[in-house]
Amino acid sequence: MSQSRFHHVFLAQRTPLLRTLQRMVNNPSTAEDLLQETYLRVTRALGERTVEHLEPFVFQTARNLALDHLRARRIQSRTLLDDVPQEVVHNVVAPQSSAEDAAHAEQMLERLNLRLQALSPRQQQIFILSRLHGHSYQDIAKRLDVSLSTVQKELKLIMAICVGVAERLGGD
Repeated sequence: MSQSRFHHVFLAQRTPLLRTLQRMVNNPSTAEDLLQETYLRVTRALGERTVEHLEPFVFQTARNLALDHLRARRIQSRTLLDDVPQEVVHNVVAPQSSAEDAAHAEQMLERLNLRLQALSPRQQQIFILSRLHGHSYQDIAKRLDVSLSTVQKELKLIMAICVGVAERLGGD
């Protein structure tokens, strides 16, 4: 099975795959992440062996990843709360941030805000729709009448800017 055939099948089944993942994990952003992981896992599997029935294999891989995610989340929430008596959980005092922490956070938000305001209007829309409203990449592409690739590239650039601001401020 060639990678180009898989790429064609994946693109053709992307929307139903994403819908399935969103129903399973109930989080658009997590579903997008799982969809990307599905692509990577199937690509890796095709490099190692031949897959007779590609479409069911892709869907099963996506479902397995979603189930793994849900299982890990359930275990994590149980581990965090089941190991500690409820009265201890309710009596834990939230850590108070120091004035220095607050000033650092405010400075980071100011710098981040300046950098995000410098983005083009389309980039700002993409960022807001994706990171603040949780829309899928495909939904954003449709809304803004751009390609899926454009949304992905713009978000990658925007996130690199955000990371750069955090790293520069952390180095101060």
